[in-house]
Amino acid sequence: MSDAAGTFASLSVEMTSTVERTAAELRRAIFDGELESGTPLREIALADSLGVARSTVREALGQLVADGLAVRETHRGVSVAIPAADSVRDVCRARWVLEGAGVLAWCEADDTARDAVRTSLRVYTDAVRADASYESLNALHLAFHVSLVGLTSSPRLVAAAESLVRELRLALAQVERLRRNAHDEADSHAALVDLLDAGRIQGPDGAHEFLRRHLADAEHEIVEALGLT
Repeated sequence: MSDAAGTFASLSVEMTSTVERTAAELRRAIFDGELESGTPLREIALADSLGVARSTVREALGQLVADGLAVRETHRGVSVAIPAADSVRDVCRARWVLEGAGVLAWCEADDTARDAVRTSLRVYTDAVRADASYESLNALHLAFHVSLVGLTSSPRLVAAAESLVRELRLALAQVERLRRNAHDEADSHAALVDLLDAGRIQGPDGAHEFLRRHLADAEHEIVEALGLT
């Protein structure tokens, strides 16, 4: 290795593959509403439109399926996922168990976990004020909720929460796009953190009950806004 090469040996760049760029563009189109739920994602048509190889599209669609944004059916191919009411309700109730446990652990949680909640709130509210993309707002919104589970100091519970929000992200993104309610969501999250910081955890006006109502409202809003039955 030359001296010049050795000087820069610690430097690196992250290479983004064509597959990743293709998947990113498809995610953007889904979150922005250009590709609605149920839309067939045809490999040949997408390859022609995006100017990439069909094999690239196939791999990108595999990523969307893994993300829960698309479904693959035998003899029918891949299409944008359609949220189901029963799944939305079940996910919201499971989130209540995990996030509720995090809220109850606030007083015993370490400073790092509590600061993570405050930081995730700040990042989300900053993105709302900056009119960030629907995809970014969706990710930051759900990251805030996962940070609540982090208060339990249980990596397994956090992993479970991350799995749950992946199932919900498409439905939630569609509601946020239809209702354009990100500012209301940010205000609600700020009110929850205010209750936590004040030590008001239990009782009818405490953070635990506030979170329960918040998640119940979210469940109802998603089912109603998307016309799910």
